[in-house]
Order: sequence, then C-alpha cells, then structure tokens
Amino acid sequence: MTTITIRELHMKTGQWVRAAARGKRGLLVLDRGRPAARLLPAEEKAGVEFSQRKLVRGFDGLPELSVDSAHLLEEDRR
Repeated sequence: MTTITIRELHMKTGQWVRAAARGKRGLLVLDRGRPAARLLPAEEKAGVEFSQRKLVRGFDGLPELSVDSAHLLEEDRR
C-alpha cells in the first residue's frame, strides 16, 4: 500500500484519488507519522471513467495557467 502524508494529499488530491482508483491496494494517509485514513478504490464503476469526462461548455475556452491555481487564490486572499 502506498503511504502519503496529509500535506501530500492536500496538495494533489485529484492525482492521489485517481491513483487510488487505478490501484488495487489503495493509499494510506499519515498524520504526523501515524495512520489517519485509507483511500481505497470504489468497488463498482458507475458512469463514465474520470479520464473520459467532457468539460462543461465554456471551460474549454479558458486559458491554461502557468502557475498553480491554489497559489493564485492564496495571493488573492491577502
């Protein structure tokens, strides 16, 4: 089972959730070195695979950002 920290999960949630969905053993999330949670793949697949989803109309025209959007939000909140 892959082990990650809460910070790693926070910084790249989508990446880790998709990794857990692809894997068989899931992810173990640690809080200060202690097990806090397990992220396991869902047993049944309902609907469209994540990678096959289509963007909501209008999103395809948005510019691609060269920086992490979380960084921009953090600056905006200051």
